[in-house]
Amino acid sequence: MGDTVRWGILATGGIAERFTTDLQTLDGAEVVAVASRTEASAKAFADRFGIPRAYGEWAGLFADDSVDVVYVATPHHAHREAAGLALEAGKAVLCEKALTLNAREAEELVTLSRDRGLFLMEAMWMYCNPLVRRLAELVRDGAVGEVRTVQADFGLQGPFAPDHRLRDPAVGGGALLDLGVYPVSFAQLLLGEPDTVQAHALLSPEGVDLNTAMLLGWDTGASALLSCSLVADTPLTAAVTGTLGRIEVPRGFFFPERFTLHREGHEPEEFVSTDAPHSFRHEAAEVMRCLRAGGTESPLVPLDGSLAVMRTLDAVRKRVGVRYPSERGATRA
Repeated sequence: MGDTVRWGILATGGIAERFTTDLQTLDGAEVVAVASRTEASAKAFADRFGIPRAYGEWAGLFADDSVDVVYVATPHHAHREAAGLALEAGKAVLCEKALTLNAREAEELVTLSRDRGLFLMEAMWMYCNPLVRRLAELVRDGAVGEVRTVQADFGLQGPFAPDHRLRDPAVGGGALLDLGVYPVSFAQLLLGEPDTVQAHALLSPEGVDLNTAMLLGWDTGASALLSCSLVADTPLTAAVTGTLGRIEVPRGFFFPERFTLHREGHEPEEFVSTDAPHSFRHEAAEVMRCLRAGGTESPLVPLDGSLAVMRTLDAVRKRVGVRYPSERGATRA
């Protein structure tokens, strides 16, 4: 891998636009191709961003010898197929979160990447955010003592029409995979995979979760109270409480501009971002760093961690009764 990392963008929706906008501000990053289900969509995206090649089908992107890494920005239900085909074509992959619809599909992708010796990373940009990394470092170093509780929420006001993708079970709709993945990933960043999972949800007529509460438990006695919603504008905050203090993260906990450490006998200590927090630059830079070093996964977003999060999301769905059409007849969610 040379100094320049050549990117291919798969899908042309809003998150692909935001990612590409940020990616093109990174030194050493070059977007050389884009693919969509239709040639018109791919060409419009290419024209907007000055991308030299546009493909109206995925195969063209995967066969493009100039592409080093593919960014998969399709809806959830297509992650397994798209990322799998890219890996089979010998491409490194950055795949949007949640990594797949379920843990079974995620395990298949991870096995494929490891068998082929190819880079794969879930696009959990929160884990690459410098301030979130600092928070996790403080917790690991015992700044709040032994962690006892984690709280986090992510909710949107809505309402979303029945034909919106967030209400469509066929594409992995619902609050959990789009929004709940953030609080679950935040809790597991600090505490690892939970030993127990409880959940309660309001389901839509289509059968996806509209409002979900989760209580995760660890044998250490720690717990996490998490929620996600498509019907309520929640605070979007997070808090970590331990035996010696607590950390409070204000609105936008997954791309924080600041957080505050509170400890008995000490003045509150504020940590402030010195870089643009609401940016995909950090995760893209991490992918490029790993590729240049010859790595096949990122220590910031390890594949085993992504698998653990998917297992938790599966457990939540099992408890609230959400099952996607593609899982019918499967032995497990």
